[in-house]
Amino acid sequence: MKGKVTLRHGDGGLHTNRLIRDIFFRHFDNEILTGYQDAAIFSTGTGRLAFTTDSFVVKPIFFPGGDIGKLAVSGTVNDLTAAGAVPLYLSAGFVIEEGFELEKLDQIAASMSRTCKLAGAQIVTGDTKVVEKGLVDGVYINTSGIGRVHKCFHPRQITTGDEIILTGTIAEHGTAILLERYDLGLQSEIASDCRPLSEIIPALGDHIKHIKLMRDPTRGGIATALCEIAESQHIGALIEEENLQIRPSVGAVHELLGTDPLYFASEGRMILVVQKGCGMEIVNILKSHESCRDAERIGAFDEARSKVCLRTTLGGERILSMLENQMISRIC
Repeated sequence: MKGKVTLRHGDGGLHTNRLIRDIFFRHFDNEILTGYQDAAIFSTGTGRLAFTTDSFVVKPIFFPGGDIGKLAVSGTVNDLTAAGAVPLYLSAGFVIEEGFELEKLDQIAASMSRTCKLAGAQIVTGDTKVVEKGLVDGVYINTSGIGRVHKCFHPRQITTGDEIILTGTIAEHGTAILLERYDLGLQSEIASDCRPLSEIIPALGDHIKHIKLMRDPTRGGIATALCEIAESQHIGALIEEENLQIRPSVGAVHELLGTDPLYFASEGRMILVVQKGCGMEIVNILKSHESCRDAERIGAFDEARSKVCLRTTLGGERILSMLENQMISRIC
């Protein structure tokens, strides 16, 4: 293949999707990998396990609402949650720049420990590498995780009427990173929504049998996540703008900058696809838990549509597509 990797290949949008499909899926092709899931699900003699891995290069390393350590654990735990799994064990690999302050490294490790305790997981293995100054921007972290899949969770084909639930407000992580990195001079108390969502699985209990698919809307935001789901399932959807919750402070920033919060990352939210007729039951269960108290039904899938569409508050419709142009790099 010709061409070069650009920053947009890492934004989680259309170009990331093509990179994965055209290179990695082509060479690593197998039915587990190419299922477009946040984690691999496979059977063992004692049940099903989920396995996932992720690397974190966020800039800045410390940001309102979290840091690279909290983000690394939360991101891996949430990928396991999206696979219907309760997290068990994590690994942590560090690539550290020569000259990085030990005090900061200690703060990051402490943050990871606290987040693991919140999620009910343990870091049980890891690796450390140190490279010359200038080759890494402070510290990069890779985390992998393994979890036990709930016996009643079985991902399956989405059909017309299946309902879409979002567990909370959107775009807070991406917006917090944007403001912190570029010092735009805006007075704001916006903080990242970064947090582990492992409580979703025990909260749902056997009601998880009504969930057909879950996805965390990180890079590329909820618009890209919904488009990826729709494309992989060959179905369209209608999203109600009035049901999307955006904090006024976040909305104000995007209105001022002319950016679209639908394409900004959320690191503590989950999209759930629920079989038709079960949406409000699931919403009510989620709302009783701290991490999902703002859960809402935001739309439904429709085989009569070929795209994901947003019905605006004015009554018109707008087609949503995967992120094509870079919004902000290194948000996770």
